[in-house]
Amino acid sequence: MSTSPGSDLPPLPIMRGSTLALATFALGLGSFMNILDLTITNVSVPSIAGDLGVSFTQGTWAITSYAVAEAIMLPLTGWLAQRFGAVRMFVSATLLFTLASALCGLAFTFPMLLASRVMQGVVGASMIPLSQTLLTSVYPPQRRGLALGLWSMTTILGPIAGPLAGGWLTENLSWHWIFLINLPVGFIVAVLVTTLFRGRETPRRRLPVDFVGLGLLVLGIGALQILLDKGNELDWFSSPFIIGLAYLSVAALAFFVAWELTDAHPMVNLRLFGRRNFAIGVTCLMLGAVAFFGTVVVLPLWLQSYQGYTPLWAGKVVAFGGVLALLLGPVVGANIHRIDARAVATFGFSTFALVAFWSARFTPDVDFWTLALTRLLMGIGISCFFLPLITINLSGLAPNQIAAATGLQNFMRNLGSSFGTAIMTSLWDHKGIEHHARLIEHVTAYNPLATRYLDQLQTTGLTADQALAQLDHALTTQAYLLSTNAVLCISGMLMIALIGLIWWAKPPFTVRAVAD
Repeated sequence: MSTSPGSDLPPLPIMRGSTLALATFALGLGSFMNILDLTITNVSVPSIAGDLGVSFTQGTWAITSYAVAEAIMLPLTGWLAQRFGAVRMFVSATLLFTLASALCGLAFTFPMLLASRVMQGVVGASMIPLSQTLLTSVYPPQRRGLALGLWSMTTILGPIAGPLAGGWLTENLSWHWIFLINLPVGFIVAVLVTTLFRGRETPRRRLPVDFVGLGLLVLGIGALQILLDKGNELDWFSSPFIIGLAYLSVAALAFFVAWELTDAHPMVNLRLFGRRNFAIGVTCLMLGAVAFFGTVVVLPLWLQSYQGYTPLWAGKVVAFGGVLALLLGPVVGANIHRIDARAVATFGFSTFALVAFWSARFTPDVDFWTLALTRLLMGIGISCFFLPLITINLSGLAPNQIAAATGLQNFMRNLGSSFGTAIMTSLWDHKGIEHHARLIEHVTAYNPLATRYLDQLQTTGLTADQALAQLDHALTTQAYLLSTNAVLCISGMLMIALIGLIWWAKPPFTVRAVAD
């Protein structure tokens, strides 16, 4: 049932020396560009929303529309690679992604931006799993841990560098440049991969397209994402529209699972979930992405909206998470075969959770360097759970199953990132409103603390109305700090819960050398 290329031919020759280094760079750069666009808009959401006349919550659709479109198309990677060839598919996807990036940069209305972001996700979905597949094909088996370690740095650094790059470009140029920056990068990647992988194309086969499966997946995931995006705005399940979306999503996904398990040529090889390590690994990867991407999106929103940070300085805070991740990624990758991957993942989950709990104790006057330190230490946890999970996911699989497995694995990761973004931002906004309502209840004529504070404000020359407005602003700032703390605590608890799950995986955690 596997839909991956290369199952009928022996492995291609291993690359060496400068050719191997350049191939690693090109594939990593392509993957990095793709993942970067998942988070480069994070710190630019306020600017995009203001420029295009939508709310902050609606502005986050620029993030989720891309993630969902990419997630829906990721399971097609194996079929596309087999139909067109892995190398040709990767190069084509890179060039189309670059074109879609240009359209995003030229967008002058919010619907145009959303349509272009969806196009980005659709055409660029296969870039990440195919870069991973092609990279493992050029390394010898004993060095594939190092290859995955180097590749995983793109997964780690993309979400970290995104806010920094987005902040700088938005502040110094405009938000349009967060997309236009992809143009030279995309062309460089396409030229390098075309040159280096000439003669290494995988065999092609004509297989029927699973249009029914694709349609059910689009319907189910699309309805679920709209539910998450519009839920807070429409007061969740008190809205008939949200209830209808929920029923539609459940029904479509249930039919999708039944169809894929019985179709002769399924779009998604769901039988991979019958493997214990794959099922556990991708579940942890999806839930870990919910926690990780939720904090990466909410933190810049809070810093810019209520702490007075510019997009660039908010990006600098988040970027500190990539420093130790950059240093540790190759080290973990080179030694992952010597250490139990479950132990490394447990260390990563625990470190992330502890830093999240520490961050949830901050006060409104928290300074830049304290925030940066928390992100720096969180980078240790991030670098120590992504790669072990990828290793566990692929353990026990034959080479001819890798493309399908990586496509499905990245599908689950993207679902986690898009759902994490939607759920955590909605929760952040809802809890902020709730905390503000509770705090404002204490502002009465019978509360001496409130009356004393208002009197002090009026002694500075403010009118009674101005003093009340200033007090309301202070309470709003405190309310959204509390809601940010709640998001951090939930993310930490989610990571702790994954520790028990990951130990159900069964060693050894290696990819088989030959196909079945």
